[in-house]
Amino acid sequence: MSYHVRPLAPDDHDDWVRLFTAYLDFYSTRLDPEQIELQFRRRLEDSEAEFRCLVAIADDKAVGIAHYLFHRHGWREEQVCYLQDLFVTPEHRDHGVGQTLIGAVFAAADAAGAPKVFWMTENSNRQARKLYDRIGKLTAFVKYER
Repeated sequence: MSYHVRPLAPDDHDDWVRLFTAYLDFYSTRLDPEQIELQFRRRLEDSEAEFRCLVAIADDKAVGIAHYLFHRHGWREEQVCYLQDLFVTPEHRDHGVGQTLIGAVFAAADAAGAPKVFWMTENSNRQARKLYDRIGKLTAFVKYER
């Protein structure tokens, strides 16, 4: 299977909505259509404060997305990169699409001078964790939220 990764473009709207909605469904999350549209617009902005989006394309169709953000860190001079969302359609998993998307985020972080990239997933997300265990280091941190 041949595929390539590129930044999100305005013409990707319908594919991005389809992929992002499937990602939200995976995590049993719903957003109002207005919020989904806001998130799409934000990912197209050329702003350091906004998330960026990469799209994996196979046969002229978007089959995966990665959302990432650069931000300051309290213990480092350079910024760090947070990979918030990674989603690949079920039929394209285990073909290297996720690893290629993450590799493209790593390359973007290197180009931006952000040597640290971090991400999270649910403990039960076994399929994703097989990939993450190969390319990353599991930390001992526990997430809390309000």
